[in-house]
Amino acid sequence: MTSPRRDISPDTLQRLTVAAEPWLSCDDCFEQVDLYVELLLDGETDTLPGLRAHLTACAACAEEARSLLVLAAADAGLDPEEALRRLG
Repeated sequence: MTSPRRDISPDTLQRLTVAAEPWLSCDDCFEQVDLYVELLLDGETDTLPGLRAHLTACAACAEEARSLLVLAAADAGLDPEEALRRLG
């Protein structure tokens, strides 16, 4: 007997295969996400690689970062779209 085939979405595949080094916990991520959002809004890229890896693999923290980015952009009178693209 064979089980039904389920295709893995590209997003799921990326989360399963992303390099998670340097490793951060959700608590570590929470401590750094404010700085990361500020850097993204300032146009910085390739900063805090451990945080970026964590956000790629952790949907809950990624959603928190997206929400924070949108709020911070609104407070600063900025359009969040470019920073959201850099966030991924």
